[in-house]
Amino acid sequence: MINNASPSSDQAASTVAALTRVLFGERLEEFHEPWRKLFSTEPFRFREGLSPDERAALSYARLHLINDALDEPEDFVADVERLAALHEWVGPVDAGLGTVASIHYNLFLGSLVDHAPGPDRDLGELVDLRRTGTFLCTEAGHGNSASQLETTATYDRAAREFVLHTPSAAARKFMPNTSSIGGPKSAVVAARLITDGKDQGVFLFLTPLSDEAGLPLPGVGIRRLPQTATAPVDHSVTSFDHVRLPYGALLQSDHGRLTPEGDFTSSIGSPRKRFLHSIGRVTAGKHCMSAYSLGVMRHALAVAVRHAHTRQTSGVSARGDVPLFAHRSHHGPLIDAIATSYAATLLHRVAVRQWARATESEREDGERFAAIAKGWITWRARAVMTECRERCGAQGLFLANGIAGQLAANEGTITAEGDNLVIWVKAAGEMLLGHFTPKEPRTTPPEDRDLGDPVFLQDLLSDIERIWHQRARTRLRSRTAGDPLKRWNATVTPALELVDAYAHGQAAQALLDAATRAADPEARRQLGLLHRLFALRRVAAHSGDLLAEGYLTGDQVRRLPDEAESLVADLAPHAVTLTKGFALADEVFLDHPINRAEGLEGSLLPG
Repeated sequence: MINNASPSSDQAASTVAALTRVLFGERLEEFHEPWRKLFSTEPFRFREGLSPDERAALSYARLHLINDALDEPEDFVADVERLAALHEWVGPVDAGLGTVASIHYNLFLGSLVDHAPGPDRDLGELVDLRRTGTFLCTEAGHGNSASQLETTATYDRAAREFVLHTPSAAARKFMPNTSSIGGPKSAVVAARLITDGKDQGVFLFLTPLSDEAGLPLPGVGIRRLPQTATAPVDHSVTSFDHVRLPYGALLQSDHGRLTPEGDFTSSIGSPRKRFLHSIGRVTAGKHCMSAYSLGVMRHALAVAVRHAHTRQTSGVSARGDVPLFAHRSHHGPLIDAIATSYAATLLHRVAVRQWARATESEREDGERFAAIAKGWITWRARAVMTECRERCGAQGLFLANGIAGQLAANEGTITAEGDNLVIWVKAAGEMLLGHFTPKEPRTTPPEDRDLGDPVFLQDLLSDIERIWHQRARTRLRSRTAGDPLKRWNATVTPALELVDAYAHGQAAQALLDAATRAADPEARRQLGLLHRLFALRRVAAHSGDLLAEGYLTGDQVRRLPDEAESLVADLAPHAVTLTKGFALADEVFLDHPINRAEGLEGSLLPG
């Protein structure tokens, strides 16, 4: 039976406030509180019975409310921390809104702000949202091979115009939100810049798509795609038939400049690097996708924990009913999910800070870390939300309860801004080729170390990294050099395990660091327990390798299940406190039917 005895209200409030501060940092009021408040207002309430197109139209209408809340949209999109904060709060109220907001602010407006404005480019109607922006890069026939794009923008010197053209069915832009839903739209379109017959590489071009009625402009072809199982957004295929664009349509900077007379210069010799510079907002997008997953993961977990405390079920004796949460089979997975959610949130904070503060020489490392974090966070969100959906039973299936729809929409984050597996494969190759150095093992024998020591646990996570790094390197060196694909196929599985091990280790370290920083002693204790549980689960999953390599003793391996079980028991009475640390708005949280039907005392607001 769970001991539900609670500390004094003042002590509990202090602990919750400290947990919230750990999760959201010193800029909670500046970055997060405005969105938390906005999305708790009546216009963002869930509406039952809408068709997918009606939900999409509602998302666009709500996008204007977001824009009205921004003092300076151009400054907003230039700050990745503020941009990511929006994504953490929008998902629980409207997954489709999260998608169109991410595209408009990050990929579209962010790309325009990042490039020097053309002489004839006026952003007024875009900043004021009189035209919604979208981003057309991926083509139907190329998927993640974006550097092989076929769409061309040929410069006409005499007319001082570009001719934007889709040369084949495979080159049609797939699958942004370009339909008439949401009113007039413009796009930044990735296309090959052709000057005097020479391919200068892929650049972005500001392109109006539709008129004031939302109808396609001449030469622009738009066809709706079948409905997806994710967020209800007007996904479409878009093509261009010799569409003429003014000289100012080209998004220029030092990576590529074109004079009106047609003379091209670039500070970057490689067309591939020019392309990567052009689509630089994709890295910020990875942080945004991770942020969306964090928000909906924490929200689903709070719903599931509350439901588990309020829903009664039979006990194991004739003494009457008990809450679902009283059963270890029910609360055990939720406690593990809480540990994962805290670790994922804190990993994201590290990744965003690293990217926001990176110097030019540090950008490559920041991009790789963003990719690794995005894959790990969005995959973990899927696992946590699936667990939460199951723990809520049939109630978890209703869209109005804020789990099932967001879980489906999370599949989009796994694919958007670089498919998780593809970007992890790239990161794995880079880590093997000099961008990762395993930590040296400690010389202290494992029998002299304690599984309760967080430093020992972190060392074991580093040992897991070292094991998979060595295996991958051995595979890479042992295959015939004349067959690169065969050699990489033999290497990629342990290389991906290395990426996963690195992500787990970084997430655990972020959680441990947060535990040491917490101002409230009880918050510090609970975070320390979460770190131990999170790390022990990972160590247990690799205990065979750790034992074989001499990093664990047989007795320590045998004790791992009991150690983890003890931590679950210690953490279970604090599950509500830990989810209160998420600082969910009561107006959103209590609006779910699953929460209105069953009462639980206390606010989910910090303090």
